[in-house]
Amino acid sequence: MKKIPNRKPNEFLHKSMGKYKRFTHFNIKIISCGIKEKKLKPEIEIFENGDTRKQLLARSRYLLYKTREKWTASQKQRAKILFSEYTDMEKAYNLADGLRKIYNQKIQKSVAMLKLAHWFKEVEESGFKAFSVLMKTIMHHYSDILNYFDQRSTNASAESFNAKIKNFRLQLRGVRDKSFFLFRLSKLFA
Repeated sequence: MKKIPNRKPNEFLHKSMGKYKRFTHFNIKIISCGIKEKKLKPEIEIFENGDTRKQLLARSRYLLYKTREKWTASQKQRAKILFSEYTDMEKAYNLADGLRKIYNQKIQKSVAMLKLAHWFKEVEESGFKAFSVLMKTIMHHYSDILNYFDQRSTNASAESFNAKIKNFRLQLRGVRDKSFFLFRLSKLFA
């Protein structure tokens, strides 16, 4: 029979603590042999509107898609907390909202060019990679994008019609007779 040395429970707990510590997101459990299990919950930060950090991020998702004018009172309060905690998110929101406002204004092409140039400068100063990629895409298609400000029309209807044709072709599992396919398209969509 093996003799167990006479130790105080605190010494045993201290030595075996490293072995039996387990960290989870919401609680810390300290388990030791022969000693009752203790559950310690870390203090979860709750903001003034009653949200935890995780809830704040999850519930703020949809307000970031809207302009400030369309926010409800609770969304305004949530945005104030979110932007105080995450200042980079506020900068990114302001950049996205600035581009949205350029397109929603009824302005002439020359004014749009000037406003886009100012927006490009803000993007360069911010240092966000995603906005830099967007800026390069806009610069690549600059003349086509600025044509939107002439008559405020897009090619969305043509894109929609092309998608319908593609879907129709997929339902037929390909096209063998082009003339008959065009005849069917003209009867269905004309």
